[in-house]
Amino acid sequence: MLIQLAFVLIAIIIGARLGGIGLGVLGGVGLAILTFGFGLEPTSPPIDVMLMIVAVIAAASCMQAAGGLDLMVKWAEKLLRKNPQQITILSPIVTYVFTFIAGTGHVAYSVLPVIAEVATETKIRPERPLGIAVIASQQAITASPISAATVALLSMLTAQGFNISLFNILMISVPCTLAGVFAGAFYSLRVGKELVNDPEYQKRLADGEFNTKHYELTDVKNQRSAIISVVLFILATIGIILFGSIESLRPVFTTDGIARPLSMAYIIEILMLSAAALILLITRTDGIKAVQGSVFSAGMQAVVAIFGIAWMGDTFIAGNMTELKASIESTVTAMPWLFGLALFLMSILLFSQAATVRALLPLGIALGISPYMLIALFPAVNGYFFIPNYPTVVAAINFDRTGTTHIGKYILNHSFMMPGLIATGVSVALGLLLIQLF
Repeated sequence: MLIQLAFVLIAIIIGARLGGIGLGVLGGVGLAILTFGFGLEPTSPPIDVMLMIVAVIAAASCMQAAGGLDLMVKWAEKLLRKNPQQITILSPIVTYVFTFIAGTGHVAYSVLPVIAEVATETKIRPERPLGIAVIASQQAITASPISAATVALLSMLTAQGFNISLFNILMISVPCTLAGVFAGAFYSLRVGKELVNDPEYQKRLADGEFNTKHYELTDVKNQRSAIISVVLFILATIGIILFGSIESLRPVFTTDGIARPLSMAYIIEILMLSAAALILLITRTDGIKAVQGSVFSAGMQAVVAIFGIAWMGDTFIAGNMTELKASIESTVTAMPWLFGLALFLMSILLFSQAATVRALLPLGIALGISPYMLIALFPAVNGYFFIPNYPTVVAAINFDRTGTTHIGKYILNHSFMMPGLIATGVSVALGLLLIQLF
């Protein structure tokens, strides 16, 4: 088992270094070693989760192609420029809302340069709003009703027969992650020296690296199409929340004499594909343009990662379930919160909340951890800020012309570490408190 685990970790580490679809395809290599080398029977690939993600990506990509994301960023720019002194508090709210609506943290790319410039113009250390804004975009993944991670959690819990609805997840994850983000934001208010006293900024200022030109987003060309795309996407998201929260709204079909409501996997796929189609038809947006945007590219990379890595991890856990349960069952039963630490550490390696859920949740269920405990621990999958090489982290560093947002001398002492640890810690702790109280 330990030798198999070594091959699994090697595949993850090499895949993460390759970037892009590297993580997913290296998962395929690890799966081949487990299957042909060690004789483990492959589990079923996570088809339902992958198809749900593809449907959400399709809708979000069409919204982006129609100008919907650009319009949302323009709204965010107006909000931040109107309240520049509150940027450290407002920025994480903006990136959280963007991710909550779109289901992917990659939508934060568009607003990060705005945050950096508004902070610099206001003489507020850009590290403060940028650090927590990136963390907020990650935390919102575990609160968004249409994110790959939430979809994976819901589908896996319901597949095991637990009476868990989407509302059950959101009523814990949304307030907890919001509380974590605000805690991280209040901490960030006092991070580092004031900008005018920062030696790196003073050095760059003396070198003439700054001018008086303001960073301004270009206006959205077709406001009508952009607004329609945002409205349609949000309506589809609301529909998913309603169907996921109120089971009586779902159509019921009888199979083998047993009446069952339509699964949430199908509902998400149907609503999101329909939203994508309506956006293209009503706004007359070119479908080719949708697949050329950043949302489609980033989303499909996530699908490939889940396909390879989650399938490999699932096969490893299923093939060694007896040994794994025997070695850690007593400890986890006594202290189930320790499973959250396992989720956090795995997310650091996988750089994906959804892949982490898909890989480790079967073990948590097999260990007998309560489904509500698993929901409370859900935000622990937001650990990929720990090593500062995730795209949104790198982008935030590059957008900060003052140099205050940085990777430290010891790599791990970077601008995102403390806001990330505080936000994740508060989210999980509050979740554990809520399930005990209610």
